[in-house]
Amino acid sequence: MSTSKVTYLGNLRTSNEHLKSGDTYITDAPIDNQGKGEAFSPTDTVATGLANCMLTTMGIKAQGLDLNIEGATATVTKTMASNPRRISKIEITMELPKGVSEKNQKILEHTAKTCPVDYSLHPDIEKVVQFNWG
Repeated sequence: MSTSKVTYLGNLRTSNEHLKSGDTYITDAPIDNQGKGEAFSPTDTVATGLANCMLTTMGIKAQGLDLNIEGATATVTKTMASNPRRISKIEITMELPKGVSEKNQKILEHTAKTCPVDYSLHPDIEKVVQFNWG
């Protein structure tokens, strides 16, 4: 079964539908690449997807450790390069709950840094992740 359907709407905008749930979002080309910048750009979704994957896999691991990381956040900064135009750096700052032991913090941080999206990104993309516990 297919995962999603992407429709080009014109004016450098796409509509994206998750086929199983029907959930949708749009993307726009960024202002620095002829777009309106009124929504996530395709490269924004890639950088943000890394943070989504990190928090999701940490949540899975946390459940197995009988921990609750609900409310954790990740702020994402994406840096672009040119020739060819590509993502050169993704910086993620995570704000995580206090009360997690140092041992479990290390386990969860390792889990984040080995998530499927991290493994799927090109190795030339610099990834800088900061974990702030409590």
